[in-house]
Amino acid sequence: MKNLYAVTELVPHSGKMSLLDRVTEYGEEWLQAEVTITKHSMFLAKQGVPGWVGLEYMAQTIAAFAGLQERLSDGPPKLGFLVGSRRYSCSQEYFPVGQTLRLRVEREMETKAGLNVFQCSLQGDGVEASARLNVFQPDDAAKFLQESSE
Repeated sequence: MKNLYAVTELVPHSGKMSLLDRVTEYGEEWLQAEVTITKHSMFLAKQGVPGWVGLEYMAQTIAAFAGLQERLSDGPPKLGFLVGSRRYSCSQEYFPVGQTLRLRVEREMETKAGLNVFQCSLQGDGVEASARLNVFQPDDAAKFLQESSE
């Protein structure tokens, strides 16, 4: 059985902004994770967590995938950037408290320059969401950010 890493070992987010609960499975080009909506969930509103937050759940699942790739190469997780999304659709306006969401990301394209495209899905009891996300992971994020601000 493959070693399943803790989310904190894979995703550079911390504290309340680390939204995923666990990595459940992974393969060479994909990863699955889960998040359970609780009364302590970030972005919680009266009706639950807004459906648009599913996009961030997907992005953090991609971050877990990228972090896993680094860990398997004996490196630390690196910072990445969500460049854009295409066709995010969600069947519900809110994810209610108590619902467990299952996320799956699958890499469709990878460039040597650090641009990747992922097909993403989110499923729960009576809810489905999907998107194609474009992400960028430079070799040196600090240097990239400094050069971008000059």
